[in-house]
Amino acid sequence: MNKFSDMSTFVAVVESGSFSEAARRLGTTKSIVSQRVQRLEQRLDCPLLKRGRPLQLTEPGARFFERSRHLLQELERIEDDVHEAGSSLSGKLRLAVPVTFITRQLAPLLSRFSVKYPALCIDVEAEDRLSNLQDGQFDAAIRIGQLADSSLVARSLAGNHHLVCASPAYLAQRGVPAHPDDLVRHDGLIYLNREPNGMWCLPVDGEPKSFRIGTRMRTDSGHQLLAGAIADLGLAILPTFLASDALLSGELVPVLSGYAPPGGHVSVVYRKSIRTSPRIHALLDFLTDAIGRPASWDVPLIERGILPRAKPA
Repeated sequence: MNKFSDMSTFVAVVESGSFSEAARRLGTTKSIVSQRVQRLEQRLDCPLLKRGRPLQLTEPGARFFERSRHLLQELERIEDDVHEAGSSLSGKLRLAVPVTFITRQLAPLLSRFSVKYPALCIDVEAEDRLSNLQDGQFDAAIRIGQLADSSLVARSLAGNHHLVCASPAYLAQRGVPAHPDDLVRHDGLIYLNREPNGMWCLPVDGEPKSFRIGTRMRTDSGHQLLAGAIADLGLAILPTFLASDALLSGELVPVLSGYAPPGGHVSVVYRKSIRTSPRIHALLDFLTDAIGRPASWDVPLIERGILPRAKPA
């Protein structure tokens, strides 16, 4: 009778919200997951789950889940300490990464990281929703922008610079805006994750101010935003990690340079409970060195005068 297997399966069911999703994460079948949970309930002589949609915990189930999750996290920390004493990293590192960033910048870096640590299995899930790291599904996540969750540890890898951009053909036809007040006479590409109400927020005299712009396209895809701007559809606010190649080739031109909105940082975030993990530290050190300061995608923009040089501290 494998008590650990039953416990970890129960935790996976609660964290994923279903038996079928837990089976997918664990690499087994739904029937085996159900058998393990039933065996656990029989051994404890009490129901842990209220079957239905959605699954709900009973009162004993909630207590058992919290203590089991903490126990599994502690076991993970113990394994990390043992691995740290070894000559190389092993085990599994689970990452959640925004789709746009992994496609444009991170994929080759993670491949190099995997080559450096061949005994380490890296699970990478590309997704744009903010993952809940507290549920234990992921060890770390790349987050872009301003961070609000103080319960997590965050380490900045690079600044996330934004530029207002458009194609030369669009600007030749519609004119170059000199001030954000001019946006009302322009077509804009709206990024739904940042501008759900269709308004652009730009800094004026150090204070954020909202501006209306004509809506030509609305999307939650950074790649679609970039493609639309290159295709002469209108103005777009783009991060440099996404738009650097188009800016360097001349497909896009920056405008309103004095009014670029702040973009926060590109950061790695992880739970405080695993802050001593050697796998996390190895990832942080590798990405910090590989991306550099300023970030590798910003260096040619700085050299061309598209981005300003950082002021000495």
